[in-house]
Amino acid sequence: MSVIDTPPPTADAPTMPFALQRLGTVMRANPDDPREAWGVLNPGGVRGPDGDYYLFPRLVAEGNFSRIGRARVLFDSAGDPTGVERLGCALEPREPYECSTQSGGVEDPRVTYLRPLGLYAMTYTAYAAHRPRIALAVSPDLVEWQRLGLIQYTSKPGALDLNNCINKDGMIFPDVVADPLGRPALALIHRPTPGLSQLADGNHAAPGVRLPEAIWISYAPLDEARADLRKLTHVGGHRVLLAPLADWEAIKIGGGAPPVRLSYGWLLLYHGVSVDRIQAGDHRRYCAGAAILDLDDPTVVLYRSSCPILEPETGFESDGVVPNVVFPTAADQRGPDRLDVYYGAADTAVGVARMTIPPTLPTPE
Repeated sequence: MSVIDTPPPTADAPTMPFALQRLGTVMRANPDDPREAWGVLNPGGVRGPDGDYYLFPRLVAEGNFSRIGRARVLFDSAGDPTGVERLGCALEPREPYECSTQSGGVEDPRVTYLRPLGLYAMTYTAYAAHRPRIALAVSPDLVEWQRLGLIQYTSKPGALDLNNCINKDGMIFPDVVADPLGRPALALIHRPTPGLSQLADGNHAAPGVRLPEAIWISYAPLDEARADLRKLTHVGGHRVLLAPLADWEAIKIGGGAPPVRLSYGWLLLYHGVSVDRIQAGDHRRYCAGAAILDLDDPTVVLYRSSCPILEPETGFESDGVVPNVVFPTAADQRGPDRLDVYYGAADTAVGVARMTIPPTLPTPE
């Protein structure tokens, strides 16, 4: 694998906490496979029982029909990713909530090893009838997957019913955290899209006002999930975790890779969307950011990057099905100070970048 169109590092890149340094692309569409005609992108990723690293890319066929593939990452003698070995499909649209007569797909998976349950969990976007929602599947080995169904959100009278919202970018923390009542729980990050004039407290904004899309967190009690795996799909205690703040994330933000446990907090990679003012028209630009959440109570944000840690600058990130996109979806911790981050590039290819993990919690910017 060669580095493709990589610009020289900027003067402030080495000093920016959690900055990503590109290694190149590891996967592009196979022109001979119609399942990949419109690209491979936004992979989930996790270490398997055999110690190898596996990617679960979204494979997009003509007509925007998506499957979730499975591939083993290949490394060179220096330990850097060089490509993948394709291993077929992990999930294809099958259930009514994944397909319809007009369209369908299983998209943008995130994969986590749930240590308390000894299982792998895959959250993914189930796309049917133009109403994307988050679904969940589990596996003991990354080969056979059991669908548990759509995520169901408990709601109080008068509050925003998240079951009626489009929802994407779901991912689960790999270990136990405390829910709002202090109980051991497994937490879900997600990005609902409230309709016009809906507020989380049940009140209404001014007519015609659309709330910004933000990162939310919800919880499934651990004891209930241990007693019945399907309880993983029933979550409550919803609250906004991060909302758009800086210019580079002004339109919306959403989760990236599942949280990574560091000594000083949970590292959450996320994406932010803005309008590219350089180009004419409404051209959206997707960048990557980082936040550190408290280990016990992830609603406590200890750090948040004020600038992108990766932004679309190279040819394979700027030109594609959807231009100007870097979209982190998987992270592989290679040691105490190295993290490899896999990301979708321009909705066309899969890139990988290396992060040097700061030894201590950075000072808030």
